[in-house]
Amino acid sequence: MLMESCVTAGADRIPGIVGARLLVPLVDGRWVPDANLDHAASAPCLTAVQDEVNRFLPWYSSVHRGSGFTSGVSTRVYERARASVRSFVGAGPDDCVLFTRNTTDSLNLLARALPPGTTVFRFSADHHAALLPWRDAEVRRLGMPAGPDDALRLLDAVLAAAPDGPRLVVITAVSNVTGEVWPVAALAEVAHRHGARVVLDAAQLVPHQPLDMTALGVDWVAFSGHKLYAPFGAGVLVGAPDWLEAAEPYLAGGGASALVAEEAGRETVTWAELPHRHEAGTPNVVGAHALAVACDTLAATGWEAITEHERELADRLRRGLGEIPGVRLLGMWGPDHPRVGVVAFTVVDRTGNPADQELLAAVLAAEHGIGIRHGAFCAHQVVRHLVGDTEGPSRALRASVGLGTTPEHVERLLTALAGLLSEGPRWTYKHAEAGWAPVPDPREEPDFLR
Repeated sequence: MLMESCVTAGADRIPGIVGARLLVPLVDGRWVPDANLDHAASAPCLTAVQDEVNRFLPWYSSVHRGSGFTSGVSTRVYERARASVRSFVGAGPDDCVLFTRNTTDSLNLLARALPPGTTVFRFSADHHAALLPWRDAEVRRLGMPAGPDDALRLLDAVLAAAPDGPRLVVITAVSNVTGEVWPVAALAEVAHRHGARVVLDAAQLVPHQPLDMTALGVDWVAFSGHKLYAPFGAGVLVGAPDWLEAAEPYLAGGGASALVAEEAGRETVTWAELPHRHEAGTPNVVGAHALAVACDTLAATGWEAITEHERELADRLRRGLGEIPGVRLLGMWGPDHPRVGVVAFTVVDRTGNPADQELLAAVLAAEHGIGIRHGAFCAHQVVRHLVGDTEGPSRALRASVGLGTTPEHVERLLTALAGLLSEGPRWTYKHAEAGWAPVPDPREEPDFLR
């Protein structure tokens, strides 16, 4: 039996989630509702997405060049998905919509399309997806700003002193570590004043708040379906076509080429126009369709209901964690800065020494059915800065809420963590190559893994 739990004010308007009634096993033999507090890593699938994917699958076929009826259906589904994404992000009529695998893929695609001599400006607080793709460009590192005003000052000063030529400013919309919202519009205004373009990593923004890239003044936006309740392997890069149009394809192959011939013993290629130029190979039609359905569903739900639901959960989560002895919430810019429902924290044990964050996460899962994140969250520099380590891979814990989160999930985490820190684990655990695991571990895997 599933336990009853209170609901947030906007919960009756929240779209359904696949697995909302999932039970997971505990080491003591009980089964409890899954408390998934790891939405920031990958969000569960919307039931609307599952339903629409299932409706489409019998019609799935090749796109763009097939003559069969189902190929025509699939082509229309794929191209219609671009319109849904365009509307969802507030793109302009001339902006292109490219389907990719995820945010990382999108930003690497743009990095490959930079004009020669481009200087890239980025902060050190970024996720590795926004931090690392620009290694072939001239990169100006802006460090870790002390606050929003400091970020604006740093960017303004570095752009003013930079050499002429193409410029790209990389902005993260929301920290995947702390949930803090960056001053995107103000940073974009500074960038454009100095003749720079802006790409926005919106992976952690779009599941929680509306995005209007035209109003924000950004030139490109990238995000992933798996964080937007559409875990079918699709992401997008949306924005200005000119740099992308002038660049050779990110991947060379079928679909990206308009004409291939052989002259003097080598292939000559005329590349296709956008968007096909950067979508080589058979596209992920199902993923694009799933992503489009998620965009349409969230837009139809209304952001007021979504933000109200998550704000209540996140406020209770932060307040409750702050009341547990030994827990320290992590943040760059102070407790009153705007945030979404992503909360990172560290824990010290009863002796005042840093607790093993990985072990804590393993115990919460094995004994309480709670899923949270541990580690450095693919943002090593900012975690090291916030934890205070000067070297080595710093570790923290992260709990994140979303449409699938209930108040009971949050209360279960707070109660379990407080009890764990005061009384310790109830089971025996052993550290192996794969990490901490209960010994013995009587939990059974689902049938499809056996």
